[in-house]
Amino acid sequence: MRIFISRKDARQGVRAFLTLLAAAALFPAGAHAQRKTIAGELIAERPTLVSLGFEWRISGDDNRNARVEVAYRKKGERPWRNGLPLLRLQHEQVQGGIPREGGRHYFSYVAPNMFAGSLLNLDPDTEYECRFTLTDPDGVVGRAERLVTVRTRKEPQPARGGRVFHVYPFGYQGPKQQPAFAGLLAAYYMGADESDHSNVMPPRVQPGDIILVHAGVYKDHRFIYGGFDQTIASYGTPFDGTYYLTQSGTPEKPIVIRGAGDGEAIFDGDGCQVLFNLMAANYNYFEGITVRNTNVAFLLGIKNIAGSSGFTLEHSRLENIGRGVEDDWSGSKDFYIADNVFIGRHNPEKLQSWWTPSVWAKFPGYPALITSEYAVKIYGQGHVVAYNYVANWHDGIDVATYGDPDGTPHESRDRVPVAIDFYNNDIYNVADNCIEADGGAHNIRVFRNRCFNSAGGALSAQPTFGGPLYFYENLVYNTTTGGPLKMIDTPAGVLVYQNTLIGQGRLFGPASNVHFLNNLILGDGWADPVFNLRTFTNYSTSDYNGFRPNPGVADAFEWDSPPWGVAADYQGQLVTRRFVSLEDYRRATGQERHSVLVDYNVFVNVKMLDRSDPQRLYNPEDFDFRLRPGSAAVGAGVPLPTINDGFAGHAPDLGAYPSGQPLPHYGPRSEPLGAPGSSAPRSVAGPPLQDGSHP
Repeated sequence: MRIFISRKDARQGVRAFLTLLAAAALFPAGAHAQRKTIAGELIAERPTLVSLGFEWRISGDDNRNARVEVAYRKKGERPWRNGLPLLRLQHEQVQGGIPREGGRHYFSYVAPNMFAGSLLNLDPDTEYECRFTLTDPDGVVGRAERLVTVRTRKEPQPARGGRVFHVYPFGYQGPKQQPAFAGLLAAYYMGADESDHSNVMPPRVQPGDIILVHAGVYKDHRFIYGGFDQTIASYGTPFDGTYYLTQSGTPEKPIVIRGAGDGEAIFDGDGCQVLFNLMAANYNYFEGITVRNTNVAFLLGIKNIAGSSGFTLEHSRLENIGRGVEDDWSGSKDFYIADNVFIGRHNPEKLQSWWTPSVWAKFPGYPALITSEYAVKIYGQGHVVAYNYVANWHDGIDVATYGDPDGTPHESRDRVPVAIDFYNNDIYNVADNCIEADGGAHNIRVFRNRCFNSAGGALSAQPTFGGPLYFYENLVYNTTTGGPLKMIDTPAGVLVYQNTLIGQGRLFGPASNVHFLNNLILGDGWADPVFNLRTFTNYSTSDYNGFRPNPGVADAFEWDSPPWGVAADYQGQLVTRRFVSLEDYRRATGQERHSVLVDYNVFVNVKMLDRSDPQRLYNPEDFDFRLRPGSAAVGAGVPLPTINDGFAGHAPDLGAYPSGQPLPHYGPRSEPLGAPGSSAPRSVAGPPLQDGSHP
């Protein structure tokens, strides 16, 4: 039997067949895979001073072969510059903590299907045009190119034209500038009282006002009621000793509390729990003061209760405290914490630890008590913590380990922890971690920090909710039993670029979607292997690194992942692969195709630490981490746009100190206002150059 089909019917049939083919490309039989990329919303996160973060939501691209290339330029410029491509996120699973009753973990999160990433090392208060180009060999549905204009944030500043109030300590007898008040609360509010009426006064300050705190010690007799004895200092903080500051400024007109510059202005908490409570006050700006003798210096937010935004702390000194800045509220935005000195209560003469009893239990004081828990711990969006000196703590600078972002699995966009920068901080002598990025989600940037002497893992991702988390250009030395990197509780989306890391490289894991480039990782004899990655994803990568395995070990490198050919497996058993040499590791895994072996002689002056004395503290001034000309680390890297632009030679160098570049400045860029002598007992300027000067 013959069947006759008209040309019209044939054309309709072809169109139907092509439609079916297109549908099959998106939804093939069985797996219902979507190979094409369907472009969704492009999101610009809150800007920081020197970084811009972006998220591009998509659907499809189940075979992970789409890319997003990034270009940018200052507004008004003609040539485009390249940025790092956005990181592909694809439903990576993050589960961590000991399962609770009923088998649930402390957190359980699945990363979105999207691209995310940052433009790095930008100029503050500058408008940038940013171009994103999405490509996929299987095709793109929707607009494949997006152009957005975003301005970086400017450094917070006091406003011009605000009223000025002068604060003097109780009993001050010298000349006073007017209007003058005895103590901070009397100026901030319409008065202060050391009784039941301590909170009845309405606010005096308005956005843009400046309170100048003159030299002296402000220490309340908080257990004295009434304040009727005029010979006893009373500042209006009865019993708990807390300054409750509740008035809000604005981004352009913060409320300023500032040292007057005539000597050290000291707030002594007399052992109180919280000295400054700003959970209800936005855009309050502190500068040039000293805070001491309190458990919590600045309380800015508590999870699921309340919190504030726009807090600034600059050029100040905090000492003999348990926590410096505490914020655990997901709605917090735009903190700026810079050029401060945080001195904790831990022993300043030796390193102590709270874990690994096989090493530390023989020393007096084990386990190390957390008399000073952390200098800074924050959560939220758009924060900057930069150029601080931190010494003698349990932890240094942290993202709050908050748990699943609010609203998971349907995230509340303004409550996801994104766009946070920690940079140029100098961290010394911590019992646990120098920097914890734990709990961050997207575009957490940890860069150009120096960490000397830590016991629990210098740079921590425990966990990261999707990423990217950037660790780049950090310098780490003497990490004892913790190692330079810690990846626990299945973090996802960690980018480790251009760091100098001295210490064993057991990363714990498993982690997902992790990538290493241009690092120097030198074993220090504490543990093997020098590099070990346990990963759920066979699309984790590592290349262009320099390694120094501990001599004579059988387990120099380890790469544990699902069986080859399985892109990701979050439930199955990982395949353990151990290698005695870099060449064996390279040949078996396909990783490290361009990586090299190095030793301590690649540096101008760096020696291996002494394992026989784990409590010894090493001083940064005794080392020079610049690369020796002609060493194996010179010219052995790969270009990383916005990180190693302008490299000398035919290719970038490995590590945190590339040849021909100025050394980073670590710690405060100036002394706290009114502080006598040096604010930091260790170097705050970075290693000396050959001529003895500092960068």
